[in-house]
Amino acid sequence: MKRAIVQHGLGGDPIPVNTLYAVPNLASPSASNSSLLATGTHDVLYIGGWLDLSKGPQVLHVPDMAGRYYSVQFTEIRRMALILPTSANAPREPRLANYLISVPGWKGTVSQGMTQISSPNNSVLVMGRVFVESDSDLPTAYGLAKQIQLTPLSH
Repeated sequence: MKRAIVQHGLGGDPIPVNTLYAVPNLASPSASNSSLLATGTHDVLYIGGWLDLSKGPQVLHVPDMAGRYYSVQFTEIRRMALILPTSANAPREPRLANYLISVPGWKGTVSQGMTQISSPNNSVLVMGRVFVESDSDLPTAYGLAKQIQLTPLSH
């Protein structure tokens, strides 16, 4: 799975480790067999990438989604364990969110307003979704999806 994402992306170009890629088009059952996104879902844009925490924590930045549904999940692939699902529709979710993703035992400071998520190991699959209301909403949804990003804590 890691090699497929890093080398072939989500049906397009490679996605470097610790980088998220937002797919500009809606997924569909008719998507190419080379796509990891051949799904029955036709109202979300997908975001994906591979997280490697061996060189330190990463920060997931989520923009103000203005009430739009989104989710980002971190999956520890060896055990297929869901680390965290996030959604803008959760009642206590801040409008702008920053999550510090670290390994267990990480000793450091978590900035105020940032939520820490402890990954069971260094290697994590990241998959996100952003709701698209209609064809005319696609550019707005894609603009928001591209703003969901990872950066090293050191930046």
